[in-house]
Amino acid sequence: MLGPLLARAAEPADKVARVGFVGTESLSRGVTAFWERLHELGWVEGKNLVIEARWAEGQVDRLPALMNQVIAQNVDVLFTYGTPAAVAAKKATSTVPIVVAMVGDPLGTGLAASLARPGGNLTGISLAYAEGLGSKWLQLLNETVPRLSTVAVIGNPNPWVLNMTRELEAAARTRGLTIRFIEVRDVEGLDRAFARAQREAQGAIVLNDPLTLHNWQRVLSLAAKHRVPTLYPNPESAEYGGLMAYGVDSVVAFRRAAEYVDKILRGAKPGDLPIEQPTQFKLVINLKTARALGLTIPESFLVQADEVIR
Repeated sequence: MLGPLLARAAEPADKVARVGFVGTESLSRGVTAFWERLHELGWVEGKNLVIEARWAEGQVDRLPALMNQVIAQNVDVLFTYGTPAAVAAKKATSTVPIVVAMVGDPLGTGLAASLARPGGNLTGISLAYAEGLGSKWLQLLNETVPRLSTVAVIGNPNPWVLNMTRELEAAARTRGLTIRFIEVRDVEGLDRAFARAQREAQGAIVLNDPLTLHNWQRVLSLAAKHRVPTLYPNPESAEYGGLMAYGVDSVVAFRRAAEYVDKILRGAKPGDLPIEQPTQFKLVINLKTARALGLTIPESFLVQADEVIR
């Protein structure tokens, strides 16, 4: 007798769910994985799911208006990703449940009361507590770039970028390295940032932000043009031509976020769902780019990689 009951319990409730989505920039694999996982969990657009989607196209100043537009559609849950979008969502509503992926520091930015019990209307997947991430990035550059002494850190100074820069500065001191933070606030600033990195550093780290992620092709092109060995937090960057990347696989994080949306649609309260910290990281090394930069990556280093682009 329990079989049919369990089968029915596994299906979504007999209602049409309205899911709001605000994308800051194209994280194609992650976003695709989110919708695929939601479909696997039984939510099908045109059947029991209505999607209200908006895109900011990398422009952070558009986020507040887009959040308000989506919330005005009486959505049951709002999904977004990244720190600027999470902050905009939280300011837009204190009642609509919010699920965020790849958010920076949810405690430092006041988005949640605690990780275990966030309280309020927001939960999701955080990047802030990936312990030693900055140290790992510097280690990777140190093992790859000969005579590395100065590392340029390129980023739009949002809270997560500033926190990571402080972590990198602390890690750099233990390695005898110097960090040169190069602020970027617009697309034109990317060109100036890489020109400066070429003059002042032997390697660079580009920190995630709607600006840098939305303009990822330009970032990769500038790194190649100025011949700056560059590391990225987003594994996809190395797959598309960056030298190397080490960070959270967006596919894993976004699939988990979809499971949070599913729980809320079935009745869970976001304030009771713990904000999860990443446990899986992916290292990707692009040997084609290394050769173009005149770098030799030892085989002993390559065996550490989850993926090598040859």
